[in-house]
Amino acid sequence: MSKELLVKPKDDRDILELLEAELDFVEKGGYGRSVRTPSLPTSLFQDSPSCFCFPFHDHNDTCVLMQFVPSERRSEGLPCHHIPLNEAGDTVALLERTGDQEEIEDVVKNWLREKIAEIQWGRRGNGL
Repeated sequence: MSKELLVKPKDDRDILELLEAELDFVEKGGYGRSVRTPSLPTSLFQDSPSCFCFPFHDHNDTCVLMQFVPSERRSEGLPCHHIPLNEAGDTVALLERTGDQEEIEDVVKNWLREKIAEIQWGRRGNGL
């Protein structure tokens, strides 16, 4: 399991359940246009009901996703947008500038699946 998972967030929800809920949310089109504000784009992680900071977007050490954010990026306005999502180091922040919504969601879904599998494997190996 990666060293990022050693950071203990103040959010006491089970990280595996949170990531599974986020994957479900993305797969069901949860980041489509909001019914309340259809003219505004939605933002991955930030506009998710699985985000501890939703709907206030006050990302700090209470956010369970902070454990995946490199320490040097934790002071960013949206630190969860700086989580390395693949071997190339792509982040939501980078992909929002260069990719389309479908591409971003595909990369995030792959990252979520990998993290879910990694956590499940770690728990099986530790008898949890």
